[in-house]
Amino acid sequence: MTSAQPEPISIRDDSIRLGQLLKLAGLAEDGFHAKELIENGMVKVNGDIESRRGKQLHVGDVVTLAGESVVVAAE
Repeated sequence: MTSAQPEPISIRDDSIRLGQLLKLAGLAEDGFHAKELIENGMVKVNGDIESRRGKQLHVGDVVTLAGESVVVAAE
């Protein structure tokens, strides 16, 4: 069984908040949708369920939602 590589999502700064990344990656339609996904325990960061929309993510962090993964990458 092969696992797909997470899609890289480039950011300009050193970090990005989880809610912002979900929108940037197209995994959430807007901030409210991102908040719902996170509150419902549907979002994982580096394999662990994350409940904080404001969690700071850094280059190399992997976010997973509904079997789709993205990795934070430097611009």
